[in-house]
Amino acid sequence: MNNYRILVVDDEEDLCEILKFNLENEGYEVDTAYSAEEALKLNLSAYHLFLLDVMMGEISGFHLARMIKLDAKTAHIPIIFITAKDTENDTIHGFNIGADDYISKPFSIREVLVRVKAVIRRTAHHAPKEQAERLVYKELVLDTIKKKVSISGVEIALTKKEFEILYLLLQNKGRVFSRETILEKVWQEEVYVLDRTIDVNITRLRKKIGAYGKCIVTRLGYGYCFETE
Repeated sequence: MNNYRILVVDDEEDLCEILKFNLENEGYEVDTAYSAEEALKLNLSAYHLFLLDVMMGEISGFHLARMIKLDAKTAHIPIIFITAKDTENDTIHGFNIGADDYISKPFSIREVLVRVKAVIRRTAHHAPKEQAERLVYKELVLDTIKKKVSISGVEIALTKKEFEILYLLLQNKGRVFSRETILEKVWQEEVYVLDRTIDVNITRLRKKIGAYGKCIVTRLGYGYCFETE
């Protein structure tokens, strides 16, 4: 399940955090947004499932879902509505927009986990192949086919080694790699490569990816890892 990314959109911050905590315990990668407006600032095509509240600010969950389904890049991504708005007409409207499931508040966390698993299992084969060809964290996108990195759609010029270091860390978020392991995986058969070379490349990489540079964390005495917020 670790490769599946879920976006929870709900104006109840406590509920978002509860869902995030429990979904992450199941192995999903989870982001939260407290409004549709906040969600629209994210790279929505990077997700595999949306959990949307209906009753939100100026842009409702229904409206956000409609926008998602009208965009070719996100139309295939399943949507589960989580809401107290549970009349028959509301439910029908949600399914007509393209929802894959509808969970009424109050609900049990166990029910949400079961329904999320069922929807992902049912829809996983519909995801376009390109999803497996990219590594994404928020607006940071690493294209493994074109060997390009971009932030908010703007390409970042990386050297081959910088790209490979970022690929290694981003592909294994949270895992600490020692300098010896990075040397083995990135430099492979090359000789006379010093630990200092890795530090220099990491420093340059951090600068080039701007705000995301803080995600590349040094674990003193152990190595480096890409740590999400």
